[in-house]
Amino acid sequence: MSAIDKIQALDLIERELIMCLQSAGAAFTELSKEKTSQKATETNVNQYLKSLNNVETKLSEQINYLTQVSTGQPHEGSGYASAKVLQMAWHRIQHVKSRIKELEECKMRYIQANRLQSNRVGPGASSSTAGVMI
Repeated sequence: MSAIDKIQALDLIERELIMCLQSAGAAFTELSKEKTSQKATETNVNQYLKSLNNVETKLSEQINYLTQVSTGQPHEGSGYASAKVLQMAWHRIQHVKSRIKELEECKMRYIQANRLQSNRVGPGASSSTAGVMI
């Protein structure tokens, strides 16, 4: 379809939307009267629903066309959910890295404390036991 055809299709949708609003207005006008005509009200409401359905169908066609033209693929929905899952996974990875770093630091402190303690106990234990004879 050419650009002119697309513009004409949108123009037809706009006209259908105007008819839809006019039918709704006529139905409300009929309902606001003291003595309403059920037949006139039903006719206006039915025309409104028919026009609304046409507008919805034609707009959906236009949206589908635009999504296919812009991406080359049919519309697959929003990428928000995938982006959110990715963001949460990234957050979990960062949290795990942080915890691993904390555990590494704790391990290093433990190793250093054990080395200091073994250095204190080792030479001190040999000197104190060396002087005692039973």
